[in-house]
Formats: sequence, structure tokens, C-alpha cells
Amino acid sequence: MDLDKEDTPTAVEEPQASEGTFDDYSTQRVPDAERDPMWKILMVQIGGFVCLSQFMLGAELGYGMSFRDAVLSTVLGSVILQFIAYGLGLAGQREGLATSLLSKWAGFGQIGSAFVSLAFAISLIGWFGIQNSVFAQGIVSILGKNANFGVVSTITGLVVTFSVIFGFKGLSWTTNISVPAFIVVIGVAIYNMLKGHTVTALVTMAAPGAAMTLSSAITMVTGNFIVGAIIMPDLTRRSRNGRDVFWICVIGTLVGELGVNVIGVLMAHAVGTSKIMPIIYQLTGLFGIALIVLSSVKVNDLNLYSASLDIVNFFKQVFHVNMNRAWVTIIAGCIGTFLSVIGVIDKFSSFLTILGVVFPPVASIMFVDYWILKRDRKVLNESRAKNELPTHTDKFPVVTIVAWVGGSLIGYFFTWGIQSITVIIASGLIYYVGMKLFGKKQTTLETAE
Repeated sequence: MDLDKEDTPTAVEEPQASEGTFDDYSTQRVPDAERDPMWKILMVQIGGFVCLSQFMLGAELGYGMSFRDAVLSTVLGSVILQFIAYGLGLAGQREGLATSLLSKWAGFGQIGSAFVSLAFAISLIGWFGIQNSVFAQGIVSILGKNANFGVVSTITGLVVTFSVIFGFKGLSWTTNISVPAFIVVIGVAIYNMLKGHTVTALVTMAAPGAAMTLSSAITMVTGNFIVGAIIMPDLTRRSRNGRDVFWICVIGTLVGELGVNVIGVLMAHAVGTSKIMPIIYQLTGLFGIALIVLSSVKVNDLNLYSASLDIVNFFKQVFHVNMNRAWVTIIAGCIGTFLSVIGVIDKFSSFLTILGVVFPPVASIMFVDYWILKRDRKVLNESRAKNELPTHTDKFPVVTIVAWVGGSLIGYFFTWGIQSITVIIASGLIYYVGMKLFGKKQTTLETAE
């Protein structure tokens, strides 16, 4: 895009009273007056990590790897994506935009951002189905054999869906209840684990299951975190300054990604299985299962919340239709609930592997475009000063398509090294070089509204 063009942004209508509650500024900048204190956003971020899917990942690593290798894979996967997460999160804070809308002026253009939104929505609804399955399994284990998994998972999915209708306010409310409950369970589990094993024995013992390679493990770690890294602007768009974004990213990752993974690894070594519910039951009993059921609500809130923002943006960019986020939430929640009923949780490992090669290019392209090439920074700065959106953008740069598809294919077929990191580097280089050579020739301006 030619940053010297003199397009004058058109005014954006003032949001209605319900915008902040139900539509949650899904197609607008978040006003400065609606920004939240750091601790509130941090709690939601920690809540996204301190969850069963994170423990499932830690248990998978611990079952197939030594403690040293499991921690190494977690650190390598987390640190690299942390850099990406902070960069995108800071961009979201500066612009007040959710990821799907930010991508429109960060390499993907009007149609490209719609595809990004759709891809995110599909993955997040898949996460919703996985988390809801765990939620329902916990309740079934408490109620006994007479409980029907299909019925229970349907009820739990609809309950979580209702809470997300109220946007970030509902998200914050459930997090403040569920995170402390989850921490209590983990504390009890650690105490009981250490009653029967020494830390030295757990750290030095061989993996109880089939061996897992370091490359595969890091790909799973990045697959678990990559969507969270990319959707960081969904949360940080409500942050008041860049310093808050830094601490949200650092503390959230240390406590959640690294801390929870390490505990999951140790528990898998202690119990000798990668199945998280048997681990929790053996270490905490039905009390722990009950609290886990409660705490799993908050991460599904976040999955469904971001999915609803993505779907709204998709319909806005492709069909120029303003969808009501509350109704979108209900539809997406029903689809995710259906996935949990048909057993999406059984594909967890494969799901992470796919995410580890398909989504890193999105993060890499957005990062390179916003912070290195800065192709749309001028129009973003000008419109931000007026609390509006830029009126023009690319349609869908061919270079972006090549970088996204090319990076994913490289990661999929070249299995040597660390696939997800290979994808990030390859797609970023393809995009950077491509835009330097062909970017100006392939730019097509389209009205943003």
C-alpha cells in the first residue's frame, strides 16, 4: 500500500449503548474510556493458560519425555511465541483492535482478514469442543454411570455459551471465580503427589510411555499456544498502555504456559498416564474433579469470546453485514457443543500438530508487516487520532497468500528441525522479501466500510 496517499477517513458512527456489552466493539476501536486495569486483563490471560488443555499438554509431554526434555521443549516453544505474542499484543493495545480486525491493516487486507477470522473461528470452536468434553467428562465421573455424556456435554456447552453473550464483562466475572478454584485443585494434587514421590525421583525418572521427539514436542507446545499468541490483541486492545501489555504477556506465560506444563509433566510421571482426568482423580478425588469442572468454564469463555469476534469480522468483510455478536456467540457455542458430543477430544494431539503449522504464518506475517515493513502505519496513526478506522486497505495481497500457504507447506513437508519455528521463519522471510519486490505492484485499494 502506498503510505503517502491522501485518503481522508470517513467518520465512524458513535456506538450505541449496547455496543460495549453485547457487540463489545467487535468492529470498532475500543475507546480509551473503556480500557481496563492491568490486573483484570492479566487474570483473564492467566485463566486462558491455567486450564485442563494446558495440563493435557503437560501430561502428553511428561508421558513421552524425560523431565529435562519436556521443560526444554516448553521453554523453546514458549519463548519464541512470547516474542510474537508481545508484538501483536502491543499492536492491539496501540490500535484498540481485535486480532481479526487488526490483520486487515497488518498484511492481510480486507478479504485476507476475513479468511484469518474464519480460520481462527474454526480453531477456537474446536478448542471449545475439546474443553467442553473435558468439562462434561468431569461431571459424568462425579454423577456416575447413570449420567449420559451427550446430555451433560450439551447442557455444559449451552451454560458456557450464555455467559459469553455478555462479552468481556462476563469473561472477567467467570475468571475471577474459576481461577482460584483451579489453583486449589492443583495445590491439593501437588501435595498428594509429593506424599508418594520425591521431586528428585520425578525429575530423574524415565518417561513412562512411548518416546516423543523434541521437534514433535515443541510443535505441540507452539500448537497449543499459537492461537493464544495470535489472539492476544483480543485482550490487550483493552489495555491502557504498553507496560501493561508486557506484564500481561510475561506473567501469564510464566505462570500458565511454563508453570502448568511443568506440573503436568511431573503428574504424568507420578501416575504413569497421559490421561488428565485419571491423574486428577487419583491425586485429588471427586473434590478435585468438581473444582476442575467449575474452573474449565473460564477458558471456554475465552475461546468462544474470540470466536464470536472473528465471525463478526468475517461477515463484515466478506458480506458487508453487521452481525450481532450475541447471536453469533449462541450459534458458535451450539456448533462447539455438537463437536464435543461427537468426540472431538479424541483428536487432541492431531489438532495441536495442525495448528502448529497452519497458524504460525499468520502471526509471522502480521508481526513483520506491522513492526518491520509498517505498510499501513501512517493511515492507522491518522485514523487513531480521530478514534476511527482507516477508510482504505489492501484487498488480499498475493504475497500474503504465498507466504501463508508456502510457510505452512514448508512446515508440513519438511519435518526436520522444529516445524513450527521453521514455519514462522519461512513465512516471515517469504512475506518480507515478497513485499519488498512486489508489494507496491500488487496493492489494490478497497473501501474499508
